[in-house]
Amino acid sequence: MALSRQSWVGSANEADCDFPLQNLPYGVVRDRGQTFIGVAIGERILNLRVCAHEGLLAPLAGQILDACGAESLNPLMSLGTGSWSALRRRVTELLDAERANESMQNRIAQCMTAMHDVPMLLPVQIGDYTDFYASIDHATRVGKLFRPDHPLLPNYKYVPIGYHGRASSIVVSGTEIRRPSGQIKRADTGPVYAASRSLDYELEMGAFIGPGNQMGQPIPIGEAEEHIFGLCLVNDWSARDMQSLEYQPLGPFLAKNFATSISPWIVPMEALASYRVAARDRPDGDPAPLAYLSSRTDERDGIDVTLEVSLQSRRMRDANIAPALISRGNLRDLYWTIRQLVTHHASNGCNLRTGDLLATGTISGPEEGSEGCLLEMKHRSEPLRLPSGETRVFLEDGDRVVFRAYASGDGLPRIGFGGCTGTIV
Repeated sequence: MALSRQSWVGSANEADCDFPLQNLPYGVVRDRGQTFIGVAIGERILNLRVCAHEGLLAPLAGQILDACGAESLNPLMSLGTGSWSALRRRVTELLDAERANESMQNRIAQCMTAMHDVPMLLPVQIGDYTDFYASIDHATRVGKLFRPDHPLLPNYKYVPIGYHGRASSIVVSGTEIRRPSGQIKRADTGPVYAASRSLDYELEMGAFIGPGNQMGQPIPIGEAEEHIFGLCLVNDWSARDMQSLEYQPLGPFLAKNFATSISPWIVPMEALASYRVAARDRPDGDPAPLAYLSSRTDERDGIDVTLEVSLQSRRMRDANIAPALISRGNLRDLYWTIRQLVTHHASNGCNLRTGDLLATGTISGPEEGSEGCLLEMKHRSEPLRLPSGETRVFLEDGDRVVFRAYASGDGLPRIGFGGCTGTIV
């Protein structure tokens, strides 16, 4: 698709719009008693079920039309890259200012709804959820808090580290997050059961699996991207005081599984093609990835996506103070790439399935100001200070955390992910 193409939907052509013609992310919408798959274009949502019913998707195969009438993205995700590309081309034709005449535009407009008028639902029926630990800057900063002389464990540079999360507590952006309770260490006594006082966010990206693999059949790294439907934002909320008691020897449990937020829009991998970059260079002396995690296309294995965290306290909302930007990082800073995470997950024959969610783990950069969670900011000399004069070490009740992400570049449209928001109650 030409990167300069514009849509006849005017709001899609604004410079700061997350959803131009070149994006076309998928979500699931509830409107007037109906649940349907929608495509975001500017400030509007195209209803794929109505499009199919009105014959606007007629050139497409029957299985694609059936999938467009579903109430989740799983049927479409299972069809694979050929079907995804065919649907994307057709939707682009419908929304392209140069391809749709006025009569066609009027027909298509009848299949749209205003984005701000409708609630978004979880876009996918998520069967399994795996969270990785793919950012070496995050792992190093956190490791220094507990092991100043040896922040990284010996296996980190050899194997992508991950753990199995809880799919049932994944919620869509905007869902309130209730502060969890659990066992917490006390310096002078044994553990007590109490509400967490060290609640944190974690800035992550998630990859949704399209077609899966048969049990016992690994996914070669050269084929990994054929299994990735698209990316979303992930906030894997963490109760750090609960986590410190339970994470050894088996890793996170109740400190993580009480809630995970995701953005409602899934950005297709095709929309990010122009933002592929070289994967992060490994420092001299680091071991090269083993052969099953390496390929000849590694030079374009990174994705240049800016990631931002903003925070707004209850006092700020009462005073009409906008959320304050507190960190900015980039997806390209990952030590282990998304393709490597997919390949490694299936390397033992584990059968990934349509709708599985694989998250990167907290994404941080090397410099101050790129920390992907509050825990990492403990390395700063001063606590985080908000425009209201308040300070934060961890999240307080009423705090609202807002994630945003976008790919951009000279001469390239902005490909946004919308927002991923949660308020602590």
